[in-house]
Amino acid sequence: MAAMTVFVSIFVLFAGLAVGLQGPVASLITTRLGVLESIFIIHLGGAILSFIPLVILRGGKLGEWHTLPPYALFAGAVGLIVIGAISTAIPRVGPAATVMLLVVGQLIISLVIAQYGWLEVPLRAISPDRVLGIIVMLIGVWLVVR
Repeated sequence: MAAMTVFVSIFVLFAGLAVGLQGPVASLITTRLGVLESIFIIHLGGAILSFIPLVILRGGKLGEWHTLPPYALFAGAVGLIVIGAISTAIPRVGPAATVMLLVVGQLIISLVIAQYGWLEVPLRAISPDRVLGIIVMLIGVWLVVR
């Protein structure tokens, strides 16, 4: 495996750990303050932490935001749904089931996006093996949730 592939793989693994931590923290905030408050606090913290390097980099490419397709500007709204769902689900089905459901949802939409090449993603046809992988994950979700 090339060094960059190893680095990216480790980075994504740590991102998975971050998602695993974010859920229970979001759930804690939601339980104590409410769902909207949790979403606001989490996104405010992210905005502040991303603002600091942008200041150091003198804005980076932020001034080119208008070159993005309009639908790209809704990514933050999707994040609201994710945080709201995670923080609501954890107290009801637990962190493991919540993360598994989140991953299965990501896999399903990823298959569809790649099948049609949406959002400038390279085309990759849905195959029986990939569908079987989703089915195995759904069985895993059922085993964890029941």
